[in-house]
Amino acid sequence: MERLKEELNALGRKTEYPSGYAPQLLETFVNRHPEYDYWVRLHCPEFTSLCPVTGQPDFATLRIDYVPDVRMVESKSLKLYLFSFRNHGAFHEDCVNLIMKDLIRLMEPKYIEVTGFFTPRGGIRILPYCNCGRPGTKYESWAEQRLANYPVHDHE
Repeated sequence: MERLKEELNALGRKTEYPSGYAPQLLETFVNRHPEYDYWVRLHCPEFTSLCPVTGQPDFATLRIDYVPDVRMVESKSLKLYLFSFRNHGAFHEDCVNLIMKDLIRLMEPKYIEVTGFFTPRGGIRILPYCNCGRPGTKYESWAEQRLANYPVHDHE
């Protein structure tokens, strides 16, 4: 456990909130069960970003699902990373794709998907979904199948 604490910077330390988009805050730890395929679901009900045009806040619940390989995302670092969007101007679709790409770079998961359940604005609710399966593996076909069977259910 001491070694794990030495590896991680955010966990167990005073929380310092970023003032802008900060992917460098993301941290990982070693998956103790890489020989198995299993799902990890991260339910993030307090996501906030800014509309890049109006500067008005947008609110969402994010659902991040992934099948880990060697590395997994550490939850406090993910919380701080997601918090960094509070002052970041991006459309809903950009947010979920950027989060997915940052997590792919960080963990290199076998499979990942990110869904945003954004609060309606102007009477329109936007539910962007993106996914990615590792190219050249069965996970690539998982991504194709899950995207083909979109839409995801419109509730969290």
